[in-house]
Amino acid sequence: MHDAPPHKPLIALTAAHVARVAPGDGPLHTPGWRMLEDHDLDLLAERLTRDRPRPIPVFAYGSLIWNPGFDVQARRRATAVGWHRSFSISLDHFRGSPDRPGLMLALAAGGQCEGVLLDIAQGSEQQSLRAILRRELVAHELAANAAWIDVETETGRGQALTFYAGPVGTQLAMLSVEEQARRLARAAGAAGTGAEYLLRTVHGLAEHGIHDPYIWRLQQLVAKEIDAFGPPA
Repeated sequence: MHDAPPHKPLIALTAAHVARVAPGDGPLHTPGWRMLEDHDLDLLAERLTRDRPRPIPVFAYGSLIWNPGFDVQARRRATAVGWHRSFSISLDHFRGSPDRPGLMLALAAGGQCEGVLLDIAQGSEQQSLRAILRRELVAHELAANAAWIDVETETGRGQALTFYAGPVGTQLAMLSVEEQARRLARAAGAAGTGAEYLLRTVHGLAEHGIHDPYIWRLQQLVAKEIDAFGPPA
């Protein structure tokens, strides 16, 4: 007789919850930002990757897991050493608006964080790095938010490029997990809702067998917040 497989609790937050969050509008970016152009992106990419290994490894812990937006040569699980996930960047644009502010995921110092190491496909470095840096850093005002951090994989310790590990030049919101849930359940902007982002991140982690207790607790709380909106229309 074989033991039954361990029970996996169901994800509480669902597409039906996300559908109940009204869409929002607002700016995609903070007005007045100086956007990074191709030349800026290429200079930044050269500085960040000079004398670094090939293929270039990118540590994904949020949306890059489920929507990398560049040519990926290989994927493998990895642990960021000395960092943990935190919805700590306040958004009044993108997936938030002045009336319905959101939160963006970042890495905060301390602990560890399981994610996915994405190797940039060799031969695609220029176009891939342009795509990543344009998306993640957006503007000159955010250009310092790229860093190499220590990561561990099944083959040992190394370094990987990641973004917003100890964010700088951004408005931070140091909220309790309950307060984060209340904000994410209502947040919406030109790029979508906070609930949608969280749900896609939960599924992206689950597909790689990654269980982050913080993210798991947060999605439960966001589902509960949306349930409290009342019966669906």
